[in-house]
Amino acid sequence: MLETEKIDPTAFEGLRSLPARSSLGQGVYERLKQAIIQGDFGPGSRVVESRLAGALGISRTPVREAIHKLEREGLLRQDPKRGFFVEGLGREDIEETFGIRSVLESYAARLAAIRHIEGELQPLETKLEDYQQRLDRGDLGALPQINTEFHDLLYGLSRSPRLVKMINDLRDHIYRYRVVILKVKDMAELSHADHRLMLIAMKQRDADRVERLVKDHLLRGQDIVLKEFDMERNSGIEGLRD
Repeated sequence: MLETEKIDPTAFEGLRSLPARSSLGQGVYERLKQAIIQGDFGPGSRVVESRLAGALGISRTPVREAIHKLEREGLLRQDPKRGFFVEGLGREDIEETFGIRSVLESYAARLAAIRHIEGELQPLETKLEDYQQRLDRGDLGALPQINTEFHDLLYGLSRSPRLVKMINDLRDHIYRYRVVILKVKDMAELSHADHRLMLIAMKQRDADRVERLVKDHLLRGQDIVLKEFDMERNSGIEGLRD
C-alpha cells in the first residue's frame, strides 16, 4: 500500500515559496489532488497529515484543509480509526460515470461535427501527432494528458458552454479512468485509432457517425476499467485466502 511517507519532497518544493497560508493550503490541495487523479496515490493509499506536512516542511493546518477539501470532493475517505485514504473506484461509480459520459460526450461530439468551421480541426490533428510520437517512444505516462486535451478541443467545438461545463464537472474522475485505460500500450493504441476515426468523421461532418464512435469508444473504456476493477478485487480476495 502506498503511503505519504514515500512522497518525494522535491515534488512540492514550489509550495514553500507561497506567501500566505491560504495560498499554501490551495497549493497543497492542488498538488495532492493531481497526485490522486494521476494515479501517483492509488486507491487505498493512506494519506497521513503529519507525514505529508513533514515532507513539505510546512505546518499541519494547510495540509488538514487540503485533506478535508478532497474528502468533500469524494477523492479521499476517512476511516474513523485509521485516518484518510484515497477513495477507490467502485463498480457502481464506474458504470454511472461512463453512462453519463456516453450521453454528454457523444452529444457534444455530434454538435461539434455540425458546428465547427474551417481550420478548427487542425489542433486535433496536432494532438494526434503528439500522441503518436509519445506512443512510439513508449512514453505512456504522457498519454492521459494529451488524450484529455484532444477531448477538450473536440467538445469545445460544440459551442455549447453549458454542455462543456457538465462534462468538466466529471473531469477529475474521468482522468483517473484514463490513467487506468492508457497504461497498457495495446489499449493506448486502440484509443488512438478511435480518435483517428472520430477526426475523419468530423472532417466529413458525419454527425451520426461521430456520435456513435464516441459512444462505442466510451463503452469500450468502461469495459477495460471494470475488468481492471474486477482483477484487483479478485486479487485482494485471493490474498486474504492465502
